[in-house]
Amino acid sequence: MNRNSDTNAQRLSWTEPSMWAVMALSIVFLCLGGLFILSLAAGAAIFGLPAPSGVAGGYLRAIGFRDVALALYLGGLAWFSTRRAVCIVLAASVFIPLCDVILVWNAGSAASWQVALHVVSGASLVLIAAWVFRLQINV
Repeated sequence: MNRNSDTNAQRLSWTEPSMWAVMALSIVFLCLGGLFILSLAAGAAIFGLPAPSGVAGGYLRAIGFRDVALALYLGGLAWFSTRRAVCIVLAASVFIPLCDVILVWNAGSAASWQVALHVVSGASLVLIAAWVFRLQINV
């Protein structure tokens, strides 16, 4: 049995809608990260916390860099690794929006739509992870 052909069978293919879903999610997180890095006020407005001034703005940029890193992990794994690796990172990444919901909820300054964005983000990660996992089982 050729190990390389087994690995290729376990990879996402560009012909599969699930690959496009993972890459679209990656692009969304890349754009969000870029927004946080380039415009603290806009990033804070979307996130649901007031924008800090001065050096404290670095925390918002850290959120941006985190989102860019997540985008690169997802895109890189979807392109070069196995379905299992993509599923693991997608599922583990649900921790990020879960914690974001807790942060903005406890701050008390977020509008309901801002909290909903984090919930939708987490739900998207869960749904795409489940979809790719289901496809992995069928391979």
